[in-house]
Amino acid sequence: MSNEPTPQSHPIPAHGGTLINRLATDVQEHDIRQRAPQMKKLVLTNRESSDLDLIAVGAFSPLQGFMGQQDYQRVVSDMRLADGTLWSLPVTLSATKEETKAIGNQEEIALYNETNTLLGVMTVEDTFSYDKQQEANLAYGTTEEAHPGVAALYQQKELLVGGSVTVVQRQDIGSMLPHRCDPIETRQAFLDRGWRTVVGFQTRNPVHRAHEYIQKAAMELVDGLLLHPLVGETKSDDIPAEVRMKCYEVLLENYYPQDRTHLSILPAAMRYAGPREAVFHALIRKNYGCTHFIVGRDHAGVGNYYGTYAAQDLLRGIPSADLEITPLFFDNSFFCKSCGNMASAKTCPHSEDSRISLSGTQVRDMLQRGELPPPEFSRPEVAAVLVANS
Repeated sequence: MSNEPTPQSHPIPAHGGTLINRLATDVQEHDIRQRAPQMKKLVLTNRESSDLDLIAVGAFSPLQGFMGQQDYQRVVSDMRLADGTLWSLPVTLSATKEETKAIGNQEEIALYNETNTLLGVMTVEDTFSYDKQQEANLAYGTTEEAHPGVAALYQQKELLVGGSVTVVQRQDIGSMLPHRCDPIETRQAFLDRGWRTVVGFQTRNPVHRAHEYIQKAAMELVDGLLLHPLVGETKSDDIPAEVRMKCYEVLLENYYPQDRTHLSILPAAMRYAGPREAVFHALIRKNYGCTHFIVGRDHAGVGNYYGTYAAQDLLRGIPSADLEITPLFFDNSFFCKSCGNMASAKTCPHSEDSRISLSGTQVRDMLQRGELPPPEFSRPEVAAVLVANS
């Protein structure tokens, strides 16, 4: 493959207009592997390695590498790249002063992961200091280290290094590999199926009945559903990706039309940035070929850091010409015993006593005791997978 931008044939353009491709050609890869041992090197964290992979395949279009200072500062301050393109979260590579002191401008450096595998090279265009607390406050809405995204930010090194990249080695995602479809592949899959409108659904949890309800409500409006679980780094108490994938498979097999669903993973790290991450997730799904994106309650939230519908409020304020993907907003959903079906506050007139809602803690406690959550909350096939793997 070439690391030139990929031509578009899909009805929705990638963010910024062109689907980026920074994967090395065979010739480039041979050349880079020959020269890399003589280059200065940086070792990437797991999150940075995930970001590098997603830059390479165009999931982070229009980024062609890690952000330089102008892009970084404007993204932090007002959710725009330096050229004015909408972008909500920094995508950066950190380094120590010792690591960068001998790296020259426009110098090519080698990028390795934590197991010392060569991932690719970067042409260094910028090395700069940054204010971690300012980024935390503006991007995450808090400076508290108890927030997992802020904690990850505070663990970064003291400088940031920006520049375009060329990737020779894809991220190792183990058993998730059969479910990985890059943006160029999902776009082609949608074209092959004749889907002109596709709704994307972001999740880092097993799909329960409330999720199913809003997905199927959205499917009434479009040609197909991209069930697109995030399987990169998450909190330690989140359910492992391998278990979640089994849940998705049994759910789709038993309760969804096969010709109107596509299951594929997003091998990205979770930031838990709430409203800003909702925008980030929407733009990524646009790059994968979605025309619509589901935003429910507390999207990408954690703890009590964000308002229940803060993500929806932020997305409502973004001009559609900048976003170019249609967000679909849903209220909190539940099973109502009085209605006898799934509902939301928009459709159900009954009191809280009639509504079956369980917290994540309650569900985890039930699973650890070997108990199945009630069928009004979780499909029995999904619950059985969770109990077997709890």
